[in-house]
Amino acid sequence: MFKELLLPLVDKFSFFNIFQYITFRASYAAVTSLFLSLLFGPKLIALLKKLKAGQEVRTDGPETHLSKSGTPTMGGLLILITIVVSVLFWQDLGNIYTWISLLSIIGFGAIGFMDDYLKISRKNTEGLTVKFKFIAQIVLATLISVILYISRGDQTTLLYLPFFKYPVADLSVLYIPFGVILLVGTSNAVNLTDGLDGLASGLIIFVGIAFAVISYLTGRVDYSEYLQIPFVRGSGELMVFCFALVGATTGFLWYNAHPAEIFMGDTGSLSLGGAIGVIAMMTKKEILLIIIGGVFVLEALSVIIQVVSFKLRRKRVFKMAPLHHHFELKGWDESKVVIRFWIVGAMFTILSLSTLKIQ
Repeated sequence: MFKELLLPLVDKFSFFNIFQYITFRASYAAVTSLFLSLLFGPKLIALLKKLKAGQEVRTDGPETHLSKSGTPTMGGLLILITIVVSVLFWQDLGNIYTWISLLSIIGFGAIGFMDDYLKISRKNTEGLTVKFKFIAQIVLATLISVILYISRGDQTTLLYLPFFKYPVADLSVLYIPFGVILLVGTSNAVNLTDGLDGLASGLIIFVGIAFAVISYLTGRVDYSEYLQIPFVRGSGELMVFCFALVGATTGFLWYNAHPAEIFMGDTGSLSLGGAIGVIAMMTKKEILLIIIGGVFVLEALSVIIQVVSFKLRRKRVFKMAPLHHHFELKGWDESKVVIRFWIVGAMFTILSLSTLKIQ
């Protein structure tokens, strides 16, 4: 919005020329979402406590989590609202990627909100039925994938692999089901990871920084040619979105760090997962997302392995899934699990960025 309002005035006030620079707007998008998160965080926590919107904790989980029952949830509203406001202020509203990213984060956030609301109103851990929740995610993911396919550029349906200069395949119309699987998988992977104070929010910060760098490089002809990565016209604007996401999540982490004053709930985890999934699609880093979000992948895989092993062998591979609970039951303190997972997440971030040059 600021770009549309102030850049036309550059003839009279040369200072406004600064609004054409993505790096400037991205930086202030982060500052805006962080400031709003810190400003309204206490108010939201107080409101949720007043409404008795407390988290119901699973009784079959680690015993140390039972004391968390009643902690306000749906904190993802704080993340969601601050990102949307920041993006509307600082991102180019004439860029289609702006609206696709907003559709993704709001859409998946709405599904998560319905799930959280039902859990709170029923005073148990049962929200939306698995079937309904899954169908809603598929419908939304299909809509987003179709929009990307219809409005596609030269690169949209091409599939790239890390360490390879050229696309390995043109998925054509199959890009739509591919996108659905990616978006649904990513949103649920982040949702599964959100089980310890600060774990998912801290990891999202690393992922957001990685995609901010990738978005900027992918949207520049000179840098993309030098690195021999696909150039996607207009994708540089996603740097603003990524920095807004980083700022909002950092502000939320202020209140979500152990011991958490508020949980993000499905409102936050599904929306953040959907957001990073669609960014990966728009920057042509769908496969690289496996490395960028490596911890989320490991968490999701641990659940799949646990379920398959128990059904086929009647034996469990892990003490408990997702993976972070396994280490808790091995005797690791919650803060130690979170910090060590953050370290692994940072390593995945560095590794993913290194692949941009190793081709």
